[in-house]
Amino acid sequence: MVTFLQPITKDNYEAVCDLDVSKEQQKYVACNMWSLVESQFNSEYETRAIYSGESPVGFLMWVKENHEKISIWRFMADQKHQKKGIGRTALELALHEIRQTPNIKQIEICYNPTNPIAKDFYSSFGFVEIGMDDDNEDMLAIIDLSSFKNSVNDSTLPKEI
Repeated sequence: MVTFLQPITKDNYEAVCDLDVSKEQQKYVACNMWSLVESQFNSEYETRAIYSGESPVGFLMWVKENHEKISIWRFMADQKHQKKGIGRTALELALHEIRQTPNIKQIEICYNPTNPIAKDFYSSFGFVEIGMDDDNEDMLAIIDLSSFKNSVNDSTLPKEI
């Protein structure tokens, strides 16, 4: 099945809210419903449903922090759709879309440093750890687009975009 991103709309928001990770993963991921509420009251928040075929199977949210930096605040794939390559493809698509934003020089992501998969997964996209956040809770990692222009090789993206 083809993986693609779609904006959150009145037609898909409930399905996105129903997506969930495993019990063990819940400490690493914020609630989709709360994220959608946040996005409705903050104009710089972008949300996308991750689709596989005709159904939403995951969620992404990123925030334009300033004119040069976008931070990916939410990224999840439903527990029934993990380990199928959907998350990898979805992040490639999101990075491609983010890179189209004029003047963006940095893409940031944060994750719980105790998450056993996150560091290797994100570093495979070119994210480099820069240290803990101000609250000393999450690891921050960035892609510096000024020195790493091709963080996603567009030739590897699905032809549908």
